[in-house]
Amino acid sequence: MSIKTANDKTISEAASLLKEGGLVAFPTETVYGLGANALDGKAVARIFEAKGRPQFNPLIVHVSDVDQAKELVVFNEWAEIAAHHFWPGPLTLILPRKDDCPVNELVSAGLDTIAVRVPSHPVALKLLKAAGVPVAAPSANISGTLSPTTPAHVSEGLGDKVDMILAAGACDVGLESTVLDLSGNTPVILRPGAITAEELSRVLECDVIVDDGNSDKPKSPGMILKHYAPSIPLRMNAIDLEPGEALLAFGSDQFMGIKGVGAAKDLPEAQRRNLSIEGDLNEAAANLFAMLRALDSPEYNGIAVMAIPDQGLGVAINDRLRRATKGSG
Repeated sequence: MSIKTANDKTISEAASLLKEGGLVAFPTETVYGLGANALDGKAVARIFEAKGRPQFNPLIVHVSDVDQAKELVVFNEWAEIAAHHFWPGPLTLILPRKDDCPVNELVSAGLDTIAVRVPSHPVALKLLKAAGVPVAAPSANISGTLSPTTPAHVSEGLGDKVDMILAAGACDVGLESTVLDLSGNTPVILRPGAITAEELSRVLECDVIVDDGNSDKPKSPGMILKHYAPSIPLRMNAIDLEPGEALLAFGSDQFMGIKGVGAAKDLPEAQRRNLSIEGDLNEAAANLFAMLRALDSPEYNGIAVMAIPDQGLGVAINDRLRRATKGSG
C-alpha cells in the first residue's frame, strides 16, 4: 500500500490500478471511498474482503457525469431534476438498472436497481474521468468502524489491504451521501445525509419521505436488506443432486452424483454452473448473483449448492446463500 498526494501523475497511476483490478482509496466530498472497477467482479469482491463486510450489501457506483450514469440506469423525470440540481454532489440516486447494464451483479447484491452518484470532489472527478469506468466505492474503512475522512484514517484501518491511497486532505462534508430511492412510485430517502428531505421535496415538487428502516426490502448501503432470492428452492452444502435439480458448484464437481440417475458432470451446461473451478472465493463472489439468476428456472426442481468454505469471503457468500434459502421457492 502506498499513500500518494493527488496530482496528475498519481491520479493517472490510480486510474490504471482501477482498470487493472486494484483497490484505490480516494477522497470524495463526503468520506474517503474504497474504489474498484464496478465492471470487474473479482475486483469488487476484494472490497468486501478488505472491509471484512459481513454480508453483500449494495455498493454505490461513482460515475464522472450524468451521461455515464445513463449508460447504467434508467432515468425518470425525478432523476433528471435531482441530478440537474445536486450533481456533482453528495446525493446518491437508486434507479432501475438497464437491461444491458455492464455493472457486475455483486455491486447491486443481485437487486434490479443500482445506486449511482457523481461526486463533487475535484480529485474524485479527475480519477473517474481518467479511469473511464464506473467505480464501486463504499467508505474506505473496516465494516462497523467510523467512516474515514482523512488519508490517515484509511491507512490506520485498511493498511496493505488497499493498493493505493490517493491523498487530498480532509473531506469537506464528513458524512456519507444522502441516498434517495427513485425506483418506486414515491421518492424515499433510505439514508439521510447532507442533502435534506426538505431540499429534495422543494426541488422535486413532491413529498419526499424518510424510510424508517423497517422495510423488508431496503436497497441502500448500511441497511439490513433482503437480497435477490431464486423462485425455486435452494439448498446448501449439497453432496449429491436430486433428480431435476440444477447444480451450483464450487471447485471440482467430478464426484457429484445424481441420485439413481448418473453423474452431475453429464448435465447440460445450462443446468450446471461453477462459481470457481479453482476454488477462488473472490471469483465465486463475483459470479454468485449472475449464476443464481442463470439457474433460477421453473424447469428445475431446485438449485443444489456445493459447500463453500466458511472463511474469508466464504462467510459472506454463505450468509447470502442462507438468506436466499429463506426467500426461495
